[in-house]
Amino acid sequence: MPDGTMPHIEVWRSVRRQGETKTRKSRRTLAMPQQLVAVLRSLRQAQQVQRGLLGLAWSDEDFVFGTDSGQQRTAEAVRRAFRTLLREAGFEDPKTWTPRELRTSFVSVLSAHGIPIEVIARVAGHSNTQVTEKVYRKQIRPVITEGAEAMDDIFVGTEEPKE
Repeated sequence: MPDGTMPHIEVWRSVRRQGETKTRKSRRTLAMPQQLVAVLRSLRQAQQVQRGLLGLAWSDEDFVFGTDSGQQRTAEAVRRAFRTLLREAGFEDPKTWTPRELRTSFVSVLSAHGIPIEVIARVAGHSNTQVTEKVYRKQIRPVITEGAEAMDDIFVGTEEPKE
């Protein structure tokens, strides 16, 4: 980024009626993974070309995932596109899925990767870990591995006891 800050997304507004986030802690600025940055740059270039072909000027204020002409997509259009992707990926019943479920998947992947629940709660904008654990309880299954790891360390490579 030109000003030296890390690429990020500012989650300060919501689709709620007044545009406010659910809680003050829901307002956050999140760094973006480098893979996402590369994909978004590629998307932006494609959008600029598409807008040019339509005779429309590109603006940095355009929607990231807008229509070809840069307009805001409707919620139904987003769901339809999401379900098309699911169908192409081989999901059996894409109509039962909503984009909101990506949030559950995000939390589950972070949890499975060993990210502490406190960090997951903060990234998800939850006011505390109880919300994260309650909502995602079925996905967050901490396996306590320290005991098994210690026993493996103790028994691996040890010699037979001497008499």
